[in-house]
This record gives sequence, structure tokens and C-alpha cells, in this order.
Amino acid sequence: MSGRFSALLDPVRVSLKVTNTDRTAALHEIAQLLVGHPAIESFDGFYTELLARDRLDTTSLGYGFAVPHARTEHVTDIILAVGRSKAGIPFEGGDDVHMIFMLGTPKSRPGDYLQILSILCRLLKNPANREAFLNAPTPEEFVRIVTEAEAQLAVRS
Repeated sequence: MSGRFSALLDPVRVSLKVTNTDRTAALHEIAQLLVGHPAIESFDGFYTELLARDRLDTTSLGYGFAVPHARTEHVTDIILAVGRSKAGIPFEGGDDVHMIFMLGTPKSRPGDYLQILSILCRLLKNPANREAFLNAPTPEEFVRIVTEAEAQLAVRS
């Protein structure tokens, strides 16, 4: 792993117009961005484990952000898809989620998973970052904004 959250981002796997407001349907819509990803050995296996993990406990981080994820043998490297919903998607805890960062990580690399989650949480701690992520006009601009926010985080560390 490169150690950079932004290195996982690909504009092709960023949807800024998630249309489904039902949680499972929205997760499926975002997961579809990962179909054909070279690091997925079994999309169905990954998606089944993602849903199973999501049912165990809320993946909402607050502030309208969620990180549904699966540590699974069905991926060979960390994968990421991002979806944004203007309408919001109901999650446990009464929080409507407007942005979902969907992660898949190999079971054999828990440290990489924790590193990525830590970076994401530090990025989302900043209200200006949250606002910028929610207002990016295009997937390319979203990737640029995240990359710059992560660079600023590295400068402050």
C-alpha cells in the first residue's frame, strides 16, 4: 500500500449522484462501481461480506458520512468506491448519510485497512474538508480535493 488514501481513488469509481435512498439499494449502486476492478476475485463474495458486515453494526461515522467495508479473501488489494447522495440515505443512529466511502481490504492486511480508515477519519474531522467533499462538482474534482486535503494533513503531521 502506498500509504495514501487518495491513491485509492479513481474518478471512474466515484459517483456524485447516487439515486437510491434505501440503504441496501444505495450500497448496491455504489458497489457496482467496483465491478471489474482488477483486485476483486469474486464480486459476489465481496458484496455479500460487505452487506453482512454492514448489518452487524452501523458504519456511519457521523456528519453524514459512512464507511461500509469488508475485510475479505475476495479482494487481493484495497479497493475503494465513493458515492454521494443529495437526498441522504438513512443509517442507524438517526443519521442520514450523504457520502459513502466503500472499502474492501484483504483479510491478510489489517494494518493497511486501519491506516486507510485512520486517514479517512482524520480528513473527515475537518469541517472544511467535509464541506468540500460534499460540494465537489465532478468526480475528478472530488479526487483533486481529497488529494489536496490529504497533502495538507501530511504537512500538519
